[in-house]
Amino acid sequence: MKNCKIILADKNDSEEILKLYKAQIGGAADWNEHYPSEETIEFDLKRNALFVMKNESNEIIAVISIDDDQEVADLNCWNKELEPSAELARLCVREDMRNKGIARLMMEYTFRELKRQGKKGVHILVRPEHKVALQSYSHLDYIKVGECELFDKRFICLERPLN
Repeated sequence: MKNCKIILADKNDSEEILKLYKAQIGGAADWNEHYPSEETIEFDLKRNALFVMKNESNEIIAVISIDDDQEVADLNCWNKELEPSAELARLCVREDMRNKGIARLMMEYTFRELKRQGKKGVHILVRPEHKVALQSYSHLDYIKVGECELFDKRFICLERPLN
């Protein structure tokens, strides 16, 4: 996007990120008042794993995390040939900025970052009801490798190599 930049989030971005997360409550991702939380943001910030897209006014319009969840990593559906791999999570785009290719830009940015880190593959969990995300991820060459139940919810497991 013209005049937008994707950067590593910092502590000063926390309040705006939380506001963006809370705006997603009730949507297809099935987030609620407890998740994602301030603690989730702090966890991501401590690991330098939270990225934001800011517009020319320095407002956050999108966010994505490289997650670190052992329960997800331990699922047996992931392709061992794509290890080491990483999980992407909590991708969201401000409502007024949707359908402009921003989610794709955020994904492509994190693909490059993960490749730089030596990762061979990337995976993501998506709620089956989140049809828009599932369609978008298929356009990014993710393939369905399984389904699981975690955190008392059902997910579709998607994965792709980092080329």
